[in-house]
Amino acid sequence: MAAKFSDTETSPRPVLGILLRLAAMAILSLMFALVKLAGERGIHLTESLFYRQLAGLPVAIAWLWWTGALASIRTTRPLQHGIRMVLGASAMALNFSAMLLLPMAEATTFGFAAQIFATILAALLLGEPTGRYRWGAVALGFVGVLIALQPGGEAIPLQGAAVALVGALVTAGVIIQLRRMAQTEPAGAIVFWFSLTSLVPLGIAVLLFGKNHDAESWAILAGLSLAGAVAQILLTASLRHASVAAIMTMDYSALLWSAFIGFAVFGEIPSYSIWLGAPLIIGAGLIIAWREQYLARKRAMEAAEYPFG
Repeated sequence: MAAKFSDTETSPRPVLGILLRLAAMAILSLMFALVKLAGERGIHLTESLFYRQLAGLPVAIAWLWWTGALASIRTTRPLQHGIRMVLGASAMALNFSAMLLLPMAEATTFGFAAQIFATILAALLLGEPTGRYRWGAVALGFVGVLIALQPGGEAIPLQGAAVALVGALVTAGVIIQLRRMAQTEPAGAIVFWFSLTSLVPLGIAVLLFGKNHDAESWAILAGLSLAGAVAQILLTASLRHASVAAIMTMDYSALLWSAFIGFAVFGEIPSYSIWLGAPLIIGAGLIIAWREQYLARKRAMEAAEYPFG
């Protein structure tokens, strides 16, 4: 019989949660490397996206069954799921494209700007109060982006950098949409409907752009699909054993994996500007996360002290 857990249940094993998150980052980096290999073999981007999502759907269903949360997929907000699908599929396409256009370390670094963009969008669209700490972090992050772009120096491909930054912006849009949906929709419904609905436009695109491949190309597609599915499980499992605040810093280990795999597989050597700009971008993200955690704790304490308002 399936084990029964709620969407929010966690086990007090933060070390395990951190290890799972680190493993997820390593496997995601492997997935992106396979995306680059697929591109080098002439596999269309839409094929990589389609098979990534196709592998993720049964994983989502199996996870919901295992956790006893299949009933949570019922929804009365199809429009919100449609918006999430458009944003999520667009973000995936842009982030995959960035990996094809840039060295892995550079693409990963620009992707970290999503948290910075999310802070701006939260202030503009959700009306979230944003004080000097978070605005200061936003400024710090943009300085890091400028350094990584190295204007006037050894040029990073402009098209690739633009795609990566737009991808980070759309990813920030996904973060904002998820915040909205989390108020009414359980996590299981969000994951399931994104996995299912994204296959519709991607399936149409594959019919238009897909083609037959040799055995090695199919193996690459299978590998990136499997890596994406395993990473999805690990990301979800990590949240069951540790808080978001405890594991978020582990996400930045992706830069080290990307730099290592990029060098080992593609002979890419990250430019000095990436190693100068990345710490500023990462630092900005950590400041934003720390501030949000601090304010959430403060609100919880105030609510406990004044339970009747």
